[in-house]
Amino acid sequence: MNKSMNDIVLSVVIPCYNEKNTIETVLDAVRNCGVKNTEIIVVDDYSTDGTRDLLQGPLRGKIDRLLFHKANQGKGAALAKGFQAATGDVVVVQDADLEYDPKDFVRLLDPFIKGRADADVVYGSRYARGEKYMIKRFYHTMGNKMLTFASNLFTDLGLTDMETCYKMFRREVIQSITIEEKRFGFEPEITAKVAKKDKRYHIYEIPISYYPRSYNEGKKIGIKDAFRALYCIIKYNLFS
Repeated sequence: MNKSMNDIVLSVVIPCYNEKNTIETVLDAVRNCGVKNTEIIVVDDYSTDGTRDLLQGPLRGKIDRLLFHKANQGKGAALAKGFQAATGDVVVVQDADLEYDPKDFVRLLDPFIKGRADADVVYGSRYARGEKYMIKRFYHTMGNKMLTFASNLFTDLGLTDMETCYKMFRREVIQSITIEEKRFGFEPEITAKVAKKDKRYHIYEIPISYYPRSYNEGKKIGIKDAFRALYCIIKYNLFS
C-alpha cells in the first residue's frame, strides 16, 4: 500500500449486541487509538438492553456510520453489513466489549505501510509471544488452540490464533468476499477464504494484548459455537 501511517484511513467495524455497559468506553478507546484517520462503523444487531437508545442518542456523535438490524442475526451478519459500508483503506473488526485494546491498531497497520510490507490481511494473535495479557481460562484457551490447529491443517497457514477478533484487511479484499456465516462461524469462514491458494493474499500475524471477560460479564460465545466452527472449517476449506 503506497501510503504512510498518517495517510491511511482505518475503518473500524463494531458489531454490537446488548453492550450498554461497555460501548461508550469502546468508542472512546477506538477514537483515541493512535491512528490519525479513523472511520467508526457500528452495526447494532437488534440490541434490547438500551444499547440502541445510547447509540441513537448521547453516543451518536462518536460514530461515523450507524447501521441497524431489524432482527438479531449474529456477529457474522453484522460484520458483513459493516464491511460493505466501509470506505477506508484498511478495515478492522472491533468487538463491542473490553477484551481487546484498540491501541494495538498501530502495530497491526504496520505491515500495510509503504516501504515496510505488502500485507493484504493481518491477524492479531493473543497467543504469539511479545505482548501482555490477563491469564485466560484453560479450557477456553485450549479450545481456541485446537480450532486454530484444525484450521491450519486445511489452510496450510501457520496461525497461532484463528479465532481472534482482531482481523485487519485491505478494504478491496474484504469487500470482495461474500460472508455466509451469520454468527461466530465467521472466523473460520473468513480464514478459509483468505487462505485460498488462487487468491495469493499476503497474510501476517502480530502479537496483541488481551483482557478476557467472563460469561457473567457478558461473554457470548459458547460450546455450540465451537462445534459450528469445526463444521465451518471443513465446509469452507473442502466444499467452497
